Amino acid sequence: MEAPIHGDILEAIFSHVPLIHLVPACHVSKAWNLAVSSSLAHVNPIKPWLTILTQSTCAPHVTSTYAYDPRSRVWIQMKSEPSIKHNSAVRSSHSTLLYTLTPVGFAFKDTEEDVLRLSWHHAPAPRVWRTDPVVARVGNRVVVAGGACDFEDDLHAVEVYDIETRAWETSRSMPELLKGSTASMWLSVAVAGEKMLVTEKSSGVTFSFDPVSDTWHGPYNLRPHQNVFYCVTGILAGKLMVAGVMGDAKNVKGLKLWSVEGELGSGFWFEELGEMPEEMVRKVMGGWEFGSVVVTWVGNFAYFINPVEPDEVVVCEVGSTCEWWSVRNVAAGDWTKRMVVSGGGVSLEEVQRARFCMKLL
Repeated sequence: MEAPIHGDILEAIFSHVPLIHLVPACHVSKAWNLAVSSSLAHVNPIKPWLTILTQSTCAPHVTSTYAYDPRSRVWIQMKSEPSIKHNSAVRSSHSTLLYTLTPVGFAFKDTEEDVLRLSWHHAPAPRVWRTDPVVARVGNRVVVAGGACDFEDDLHAVEVYDIETRAWETSRSMPELLKGSTASMWLSVAVAGEKMLVTEKSSGVTFSFDPVSDTWHGPYNLRPHQNVFYCVTGILAGKLMVAGVMGDAKNVKGLKLWSVEGELGSGFWFEELGEMPEEMVRKVMGGWEFGSVVVTWVGNFAYFINPVEPDEVVVCEVGSTCEWWSVRNVAAGDWTKRMVVSGGGVSLEEVQRARFCMKLL
């Protein structure tokens, strides 16, 4: 009879097992259940997942979802998602919020706490018709700003949806300095506490919006270096970050990460955290002239994808240092579908409830 595996050895083994395979391991015995819990707590903890939703461009918009688990560095296909259909395209202008918008309805899903949750919050459509707005959840409110159609009176219009009262309120319009850049393709959005930060990608000009007091503050200059020509802001572990692309659109020379220290409006500065390795810059930029890079910020991770050449995902885990690696994007390859990227937290309990809808790739 073989001797059972106990203690540190079992915990070390489980640290290399994908999360979806730890679920059945928990049910083998009390000792294995304790070893799984201890391994996740002390050896290789659960980390937030990146999700990539692929969607057909024609109605009905059938979707499929893929998830990347950085803890195990594996891809997972959510097998239940292909049956889900949307009346309009799913979009995202913030790392942890997905939404759909039609003239008659607005729906959104917050993935920050639980990326596996399939339920959507449905609401009436905002009063102003928009094609490419900035959308972000700030506390119990969802802010929809800019991106209005040309026939609307105010292209900078801002509306706020209160999740508790289920009602829309008209807010102060976006600042005039953002005129001409009010669509999400030109803006980066981050949520810091109870404020939404909107950054013009080409200049780093940033304004903050407080939906409770209905006030805009700024401008602030979040361009961390004179050689940066493209800025994307986000939140990692509660701290405001900036990813800056160096050089110019025809000659990209690198990409660096900075943290924003201090407080906007009362003195702040930048701390350089790391630089993307040259070979990964080539992967995410490809052989094209620079267009844009989608950056998804979740937990301690920043994910970089080139929407023109999405075959590779560059990952940066920020701790005491920056650890960089790249993975093949399993969602890429079908040019008839568009990709929407987001991310969020997971738990072993949620994985257990959804594990029969998951397939390890």
